[in-house]
Amino acid sequence: MHGMSEKSAAQGGLRERKKRATRAALAEAAVRLAAEHGAEKVTVEAISAAAGVSVRTFFNYFDTRDDAFVVIDAEAGARMRQAVLDAPAALSPLQALREAMAAELAEAEQQHELWRLHARVLHASPHLLVRTLGAHMADETELAEVVAARIRAGGATASAPPPAFATDEERRGALDLYPRLLAAVAGTAVRISVEHWCARQEEAAFLDVFQEVFALLAAGLPAPPA
Repeated sequence: MHGMSEKSAAQGGLRERKKRATRAALAEAAVRLAAEHGAEKVTVEAISAAAGVSVRTFFNYFDTRDDAFVVIDAEAGARMRQAVLDAPAALSPLQALREAMAAELAEAEQQHELWRLHARVLHASPHLLVRTLGAHMADETELAEVVAARIRAGGATASAPPPAFATDEERRGALDLYPRLLAAVAGTAVRISVEHWCARQEEAAFLDVFQEVFALLAAGLPAPPA
């Protein structure tokens, strides 16, 4: 019986990895095709063919064609939130968030060419950019919620789900200022780190730029020497 449980768990883990890999392949195919041809000219059939799956499989992962362009890694936010909750109690909220983001960005750095293509696709298609910004705002609110949960728990792991609200506006309104500000500033810090590094890749590694940005935040953004 114990062996069967272990086997089922292994199979379940394998299935989940395959699902994540399939979704990632579809998102990457969508971005690369859109970067080459323009998002409006890319069909579900073309995305599916490029990813090596059927159209039916595509709709197992996305409700519409446009959904495939919005987020490259749909699980990054959930992993980051869990990392914030699981971070050592001795870390401040800012430090916990920095470490959680650094772990995700270390992986994303290996795909920086795909992320640059994604940014190009979004800026060329305003309606996709709007949808992506909406998704980022939702992620930001969820991140602020786990920061708030961590603060309430005194830094210990806090796994209780946030209360249910009718709208995202209600969710944001229920949060205190600090977790909302920290989540928003952290998101901006990532964007600035990416933009700065992309323009000066020969000068420093991306994670070094990211760590420098968070060091400036932790220091209170002191003015640089003249």
